[in-house]
Amino acid sequence: MTNGNAVGETAYRWVIVAAAAAMLAISMGLLVNGLSVFFIPLEQEFGWTRGSIALINTFGLVGLAAGGIAMGGLADRTNIRYVCLFGAVVVGVCVLAASRANALWQLYVLFFLAGAFGGGSLFAPLIALVGNWFRAGAGLAIGIASAGQAVGQGGVPFGSAYLINAFGWRGAMLGLGAISLATLVPLALLTREPPVRAATGAAASSDAGDDGAPLPTPVIVAWLSAAVLGCCTCMSVPLMHLVPLIEGRGISAPEAGSVLFVMLLVAILGRVAFGRFADMVGAIPAYMTASLWQTLLVFGFTQINDLSSFYIFAPIYGFGYAGVMTGVLITIRSLTPASRRGISTGIILAFAWLGHGLGGYQGGLFFDITGGYTVSFANAALAGVINLVLAGTLFVTVRRRTPVAAWH
Repeated sequence: MTNGNAVGETAYRWVIVAAAAAMLAISMGLLVNGLSVFFIPLEQEFGWTRGSIALINTFGLVGLAAGGIAMGGLADRTNIRYVCLFGAVVVGVCVLAASRANALWQLYVLFFLAGAFGGGSLFAPLIALVGNWFRAGAGLAIGIASAGQAVGQGGVPFGSAYLINAFGWRGAMLGLGAISLATLVPLALLTREPPVRAATGAAASSDAGDDGAPLPTPVIVAWLSAAVLGCCTCMSVPLMHLVPLIEGRGISAPEAGSVLFVMLLVAILGRVAFGRFADMVGAIPAYMTASLWQTLLVFGFTQINDLSSFYIFAPIYGFGYAGVMTGVLITIRSLTPASRRGISTGIILAFAWLGHGLGGYQGGLFFDITGGYTVSFANAALAGVINLVLAGTLFVTVRRRTPVAAWH
């Protein structure tokens, strides 16, 4: 390999990071919490309960969970560009079709398909791709890529609120689908596999996992899967229900959406900062720090009544909460071998998306039962505690077996 080629490959890995960040912004912004500003319009037009509307999101995340496993495994064995192109088309087409829906089951099916074949082809494969392009400084790279998701999770609901006001919920869905196709397809064409490592020793080292595989891969996958189920149940409640909670205080939809947008703008910094933090102190400690942050603060949203206080509290929460997903992704990268990183990421993130779906659904369900969000957010905090217990025991176990693995 010539020096010029080496320089080109080094530069192109940042193209991969940028493309992954942009694709995650659009696709995950739509699938993870993009429906948060559609609750009240759908409720008003069809008379559906918030629990049943929240199930649209849950179906999408269940699809994302199942699809992430299948497509993550496929990405380990086939050309990543084809996988990403397929996902880009599916996301856009399903959102376009959702603009014509007249029944709940239609939205359930469309968002399940968008999650399974669209998001499943993008999230786990793209995160694994970024990790495989970086042999050093992977924490920062993954933090930047996952920050794209934070951009989308704030930007999509914020922009959708204005689209709904201008064109109704159907026009907003139509516009979102068209924008998705126009942006995701060209971005998918930028993806490609990292150059093959010529040195057998280096390849073997990478395949063993950066931290020397302190535990068998199935054990790591099972342990992290249980932990992320709790952490994502916690984080999904404000992501899905913060906007309607704020609207319930008599605040307009665009203003409520702007609080979420500000929170997730700060979350961009949090994801990058925690990626760098993980490079310094280790993946699991960074994950635990962010998990503690969101668990301690999540219930505080229910104690706020005015817009100015939401603008102050939400960014503080958002900076720390954002580090949770970065910590999860870097922990997966640190403790799993490269040859099984796609499928490992897919399985663990399947439980993360199931947690997102569970948290969002129970938030709507307990609102319907109690008429408020107190129980919903209390359940979120409890799920966060469970995650902390599991992450803490994993940290202790890994540190006892290989101390370096726990910290670097």
